Amino acid sequence: MPGLRFAFYGRTSTERFQDRWTSRGWQWGVAAELVSGHGRIVGEFFDVGVSRRVPWRDRPQAAELLDLINGSDCPFDAIVVGEFERAFFADQLDELLPWLQERGIQVWLPEAAGPVEAGSPIHQALMTVLGAQAQREVVRARHRVLAAMRVQATEQGRYMGGRPPYGYRLVDAGPHPNQAHARWGRRLHRLEPDPATAAVVRWIFAVREAGESIAGIARQLNERGVSCPSRVDRARNRHRPGEGWTIRTVASILENPRYTGRQVWNRQRTDHDPGSASRRSWNDHADWIISPKPAHAPLVSEADFVAVQAVRAARTTADGRRRTYLLSGLVICGQCGRRMDSHWANQRPGYRCRHGHTSAKTRTPDQLKNLYVREDRLFDALAVRLNLTDREKIDRYLKAWKIMVIYHPDGLDIRPAEGTGPAG
Repeated sequence: MPGLRFAFYGRTSTERFQDRWTSRGWQWGVAAELVSGHGRIVGEFFDVGVSRRVPWRDRPQAAELLDLINGSDCPFDAIVVGEFERAFFADQLDELLPWLQERGIQVWLPEAAGPVEAGSPIHQALMTVLGAQAQREVVRARHRVLAAMRVQATEQGRYMGGRPPYGYRLVDAGPHPNQAHARWGRRLHRLEPDPATAAVVRWIFAVREAGESIAGIARQLNERGVSCPSRVDRARNRHRPGEGWTIRTVASILENPRYTGRQVWNRQRTDHDPGSASRRSWNDHADWIISPKPAHAPLVSEADFVAVQAVRAARTTADGRRRTYLLSGLVICGQCGRRMDSHWANQRPGYRCRHGHTSAKTRTPDQLKNLYVREDRLFDALAVRLNLTDREKIDRYLKAWKIMVIYHPDGLDIRPAEGTGPAG
């Protein structure tokens, strides 16, 4: 098939740890050898820093290639890649082939020694094997890396990268133990107390152990003008606003065992969803990897750290009874659309909305006033609306049909979740 116009596609997952030009070079070389005598490569599309899990439509260069193919005057007859695993993951090629065939575009693979024949049982089996192999390689690589990092964190107390915790800074810890990495100039790092922020961390633990609320700590820091962690280190926190201390920021510091001097790894994970962007999530405390020995200078003693965790424990009521809220999670503020918090006042349950305001900041005059409603009054109104008198029956009805109660100062409304039965 002489004279075919080929679009070369290649990919490298990272630019920091892989040489883009070397990776592109060998992929191009394999592709050029494959099409030699059948045509020539007239276009190049090479994605850098994109995982193989990401669909083609979400890869910048691959998406550009598909747009050209879908145009009125496509400049290509075929796509050629240097390696299946660099271009495709799992069943991505199976999903892409019918679309390309409708537009008269072939796909050439080194593993197929030429064009992929969609109707060929042999090629179909080959695509299945290659897709499974690509998935297996991802799993194997992830397992090896995580196992190695687990050992390095526990047995060596090694700093595993990422942003240093507020109160610490990174300092040089000598050459990399891997001789090849050391020859390339890579160095190890360790945590050292930051002269500018370590005292703030010690103060946070001290006042919390003395009984101060987390919201009160955040409010005092903001009122004193102490820069929050994301403002102190803007280079590593461009994704954060850096506007001030929040309750979550203070709570994260108080929960972090790294301040005792021990190395901690696996507090967070990255969830990969092929159909959307990757997301960072917190792991359960039981899954955290903590070094048995101190790895850096502590900012708080282990005894004080444990004592602070006890302060966070839930407090019992004065009479020792358990507080229950039958409509918890079902009441929505009609003014701002937020879910209303369960709130105990005057010895009875109720619900409150602060419209996004927290005790970490001083309320401004233009903010909405807190909205309160007693639970018994909600049930009285719901009994009339639903023609049900028993509170437990009302509660079961709302939860069974996933009905939300919209409350505003003039009354309430009810809204069933989409796809459920009528609200009544």
